[in-house]
Amino acid sequence: MELEFDVKMTPAAMYDYLLHHTYSGMSGIVGAIAGAFCIIVFAANKYPIYLIAGIIILAYLPISLFLKANQQVQGTPAFKKPLHYKMTEEGITVSQDGNEEMQSWDACYKAVSTRSSIILYTSKTTASIFPKKDLGEKKDSLIQMISTHMPPNKVKIRF
Repeated sequence: MELEFDVKMTPAAMYDYLLHHTYSGMSGIVGAIAGAFCIIVFAANKYPIYLIAGIIILAYLPISLFLKANQQVQGTPAFKKPLHYKMTEEGITVSQDGNEEMQSWDACYKAVSTRSSIILYTSKTTASIFPKKDLGEKKDSLIQMISTHMPPNKVKIRF
C-alpha cells in the first residue's frame, strides 16, 4: 500500500501541535494546576492578587504558544510551500523542491491525534504534522497505514 498527499503548514496547525505537545507534558500540566490553584485560593480568601496570578499563569502559555506558532511558520522557509509526503511499506518520505528525506517506520516515536491534526513524532520533540483538512478522504488511509506499521502502544489516534 502506498499513500501520497501534500500538507501546507499553517500557524493554526502549528499552534494545535504546540498546544498538544505542551499540555501533554509535565510543564503544561504543572502550569495549569498552578493557575487553577491560585484561582481556588482566591475563591477561598478573596485576595485579588491570587485571581490576577491565576489568570496570568493560565493565559500566559496559550498566548505565548500562539505567538511562537506564528513566528515559527513565518520564519521557516520550508513552511512557505507545501510538503509532499509519501507513505510506503518501508517508511515515510517527505519531499520539497527536489530535497527528499526518508524516515523508517521503526524510527517513529509515536502517533497521536488532536481535534484538527494527526501528529507523527519522529523523536520526543520533532514531528510531522498532518492537518486533517489537508488530508481530506485520505485521513482514514493514513490512520490505517500508521496503525499497521507502528506498535499499538505507540499509536494514540482517536477516530
